Amino acid sequence: MPATIRPYEARDFPAIHKLDLACFVPGISYSKWTLQHFLDLDSSDCLIAEEGKQLAGFILAESNPPLAHIITLDIAAAHRRKGVGSALLREMEQHFAYHGVLSVLLETAVDNGSAVAFWGRHGYSAEAVLKRYYLGSVDAYEMRKRLGSGK
Repeated sequence: MPATIRPYEARDFPAIHKLDLACFVPGISYSKWTLQHFLDLDSSDCLIAEEGKQLAGFILAESNPPLAHIITLDIAAAHRRKGVGSALLREMEQHFAYHGVLSVLLETAVDNGSAVAFWGRHGYSAEAVLKRYYLGSVDAYEMRKRLGSGK
C-alpha cells in the first residue's frame, strides 16, 4: 500500500516526536519543546506520510520566500528505501515552489552517507561544512537546492 501524504495535525505530535527520537541519537533528536517550537512557527510546514494508520515518516520545514529550510526528514525504519522520503520531499518542494521559494537549505551530518546520497539524488549539493555542528563534535554539510527555472 503506498503512503498517503497529508498535512500535520496536532494529534500527530506524540507519534512524530517518538519517530524523531528513533531516527536520531540523543542530542541530535529534538526535545518535545524544540520540536513543538518549530511546529508553532508561522513559517513552518509539516507533512505526514502514513501507510494505513501507521506513521511512515514526516518532513518539517520553514519557509521565508525566497528561502526555505528543511528542519528534518524522518522516516520509520520499516518504511525506508520505499520512496516515502522522496514522496514527502517532492510534496514539500511543490509547496515551496507555490509560495515563491527559490532556494532550499538543509544540514546533514558528513558521516551519514545514506542521507548525503539521498539529498544528492534529489538535487541538493554541499555548499559548506559546518564544523562541530552536531553534538559539538560532528561536522555537517550545509546543502542547497535551487528551485524554479524548470527544476
